[in-house]
Amino acid sequence: MPRRQKTPTIQSDEQNRRVAQQVIAYIEQNGPDYQSLSDLFDVCLIERQKYRLTFDKDYWLGITRRLKPWIMDCHISTGDDKFGALLDRVFLYEAPYLFSSYMLYLEKDRNPEDRFYEPRMRAFNKMGIIKAMQDLEDDKLKLLSISLCPGSGKTTLEKFFVSWVMGRHPRDYNLFFSHSADITDMFYRGVLDIIANPDYNWQQIFPEAHLYKTNAKKQEILINNYRPFANLQCTSIGAGNAGKVRANRYLLCDDLIPGIEVAMNKNQLDKLWGIYTADARQRKLNSDVKEIHIATRWSVHDVIGRLKMMYDGQPGYKFIAVPDIDPQTGESNFLYDYNGMTVEFFRDQELLMDEITYRCLYKNEPIEREGLLYHEDELRRYDVLPGQEPDAILGICDTKSTGIDYMFLPVAYQYGDDFYIDDCICDNTADFNIQYRRLTDIILKHNMQQCEFESNAGGDRIAFEVGTRVQEAKGRCNITTKPTETNKETRIIVNSDWVKKHCLFKMKELYSSKSDYGKMMSFLLSYSVAGKNVNDDVPDGFANFALFIQKKERVRPAYYITGGMWGR
Repeated sequence: MPRRQKTPTIQSDEQNRRVAQQVIAYIEQNGPDYQSLSDLFDVCLIERQKYRLTFDKDYWLGITRRLKPWIMDCHISTGDDKFGALLDRVFLYEAPYLFSSYMLYLEKDRNPEDRFYEPRMRAFNKMGIIKAMQDLEDDKLKLLSISLCPGSGKTTLEKFFVSWVMGRHPRDYNLFFSHSADITDMFYRGVLDIIANPDYNWQQIFPEAHLYKTNAKKQEILINNYRPFANLQCTSIGAGNAGKVRANRYLLCDDLIPGIEVAMNKNQLDKLWGIYTADARQRKLNSDVKEIHIATRWSVHDVIGRLKMMYDGQPGYKFIAVPDIDPQTGESNFLYDYNGMTVEFFRDQELLMDEITYRCLYKNEPIEREGLLYHEDELRRYDVLPGQEPDAILGICDTKSTGIDYMFLPVAYQYGDDFYIDDCICDNTADFNIQYRRLTDIILKHNMQQCEFESNAGGDRIAFEVGTRVQEAKGRCNITTKPTETNKETRIIVNSDWVKKHCLFKMKELYSSKSDYGKMMSFLLSYSVAGKNVNDDVPDGFANFALFIQKKERVRPAYYITGGMWGR
């Protein structure tokens, strides 16, 4: 490999940039080696030292971003520790400016299993949380809301972020606000540990900042010198904050709702919103103060829910809510390198909780309990079907094309005026071949006699394909199609009483929460008339079933398929 001449003495910003580009061109042509990588980093160091007040961090951080993969590749291929040491120097260089680099260098001397960020780094970056926090500091965001599963590390991540902000802005003050003094005390001690504990490299990253004073009673931390308001102040709801606390950099609201009792009470949520607007938010010194909200999404009426209704979609406002399991892959979103949460863990948690609480805590889907259309104690349940032959075996299918909606088909055994829901398909696959197979199989399995398909969004084609397959398998099912009418919400509400009176559902112990039947019950019991619903296919399917039963003896469908043949 050709040898490069030693990096010349740096004279100006323009020359610094020219030399950096020369070294990059050399590396791209000849491949990276330690000397060229070290020289390129030296240019970055000299530039920052010489032009500290006018340092163009975006340009030079762009250089170090190119440096890091070259260094890591060399470290992996050679195993030489000098590349690891050089990489650490790059992280230290970036740490005051880049949140991710800050956390990596901060914990580099800790045991790998004791580190917080590195085992979670891939998951947090996939969720977009690290970028969002960086965007806050880069003035691209004004407000960030984060809702993750319990135990996922969201508040600890917030502690790291605040410690970084305090080192970056030692003259500014930040306010942490929560529902109890116990939570605020834990946050205060956590941030203090990051700053003062030599296991962390905070002092190396911010050599000009030092811990000046702490007050455990007031839960305050001051950096460098005294000021009327501390760099970090922690306080709780009802602590009498007038005149005592202020924020000119960040207002941090963490778990303002103490538990399910408050979440279930609309009056309490109204009161909490008043506390946030009249107390916490009034501690902001000016409109430049940014906000971070971290909480479980209990309700559309909680603080995050109301903020989302006001600001969602507007520039500068970001709302992140990550469920337990990725709906596309079926994998856990929280499978960290250490102490991660597996799909099996979530399934076990779900078995121990009622469906609504689990959806709030682990799905981060706010549910309006006071607005639920179907309540558990209103539903009729059964353990075995009646002994005699049913009067009919019926179904109705809400088809799926694309998007997040579900293909839904309940199987109803009719005994007089009662309809026993013995099986169902509740599946969000967009693969039409799978849809055709599953629908055909369930019709044949139950010897279904009549099934009506929604004809909207290609449902008539699905009905034809399924009818053809049923005919080929010698099944006998009168498959009809009917377009869905408008006013879905009205249809769901108006027909819910009929469903409660005439439909019987299996006892809970007879199905698992992950089965199609379990998903059906979860969607039915979580449908709210008071808030936005993530999915309404199941309650709408039962509304259409109610209409189908009430009309089938009076009105012949406009089109039908018998044995797979179209007719009039």
